[in-house]
Amino acid sequence: MIGETVKQWCIENKIAISDQQTAAFEKYAELLIEWNQKMNLTAITEPNEIAVKHFIDSISLLKFAEIKNGASVIDIGTGAGFPGIPLKIMRPDIQLTLLDSLNKRLIFLDEVCRNLAVSAELIHARAEEYGQKTEYRERYDIAVSRAVANLPALCEYCIPYVKVGGVFYAMKGADGENELENAANAISLLGGTSREILSLSLPDNSKRTFIIIDKIKNTSTKYPRRGVKINKKTL
Repeated sequence: MIGETVKQWCIENKIAISDQQTAAFEKYAELLIEWNQKMNLTAITEPNEIAVKHFIDSISLLKFAEIKNGASVIDIGTGAGFPGIPLKIMRPDIQLTLLDSLNKRLIFLDEVCRNLAVSAELIHARAEEYGQKTEYRERYDIAVSRAVANLPALCEYCIPYVKVGGVFYAMKGADGENELENAANAISLLGGTSREILSLSLPDNSKRTFIIIDKIKNTSTKYPRRGVKINKKTL
């Protein structure tokens, strides 16, 4: 049922999806429901809501994102794997990194990747710490996040990972346009420029906003700051 819901949405939106990919979403949902009984991964457990609010929401990015073949993509604050793993299911060519601060989530994600035969680098870390590490800083073509932080803070967590010429896709709710206004200074200080803001409605009529930020210059080594500072005094 879950896989068919995702498949129908893909067909309606002219996004190619195979039977194997449909089956992968079914298996992912089974694992999510099973593991959620042991640890708090998601409050969304009803099958249709999983299909819409997790899977379709994640892959809806493909309607707008320009992802080159073999692109390096980092999902920051991935949680139970959203949007990174659904994107990898649909675009197996991407080089995916999943970053989260809770190790128990990474244990779950490792299980998902093994069961779905999905390859991904799993990083247990706070985003602001690894954003200062040479081997991860400004390394990725694309950073993406569905995290709930306000946009100025989210930009400071994410933009340092993006190489010059790359893109940060911030997936926000209906109030994304107002958040973008408040994040203008942060985006500029971090070496980015906002290109576009796009909206769509999911099948349950909830609103989704995609904020597209191009990385046009290197991020100052002053950023990201420590997490307490990021949240206490946004840029």
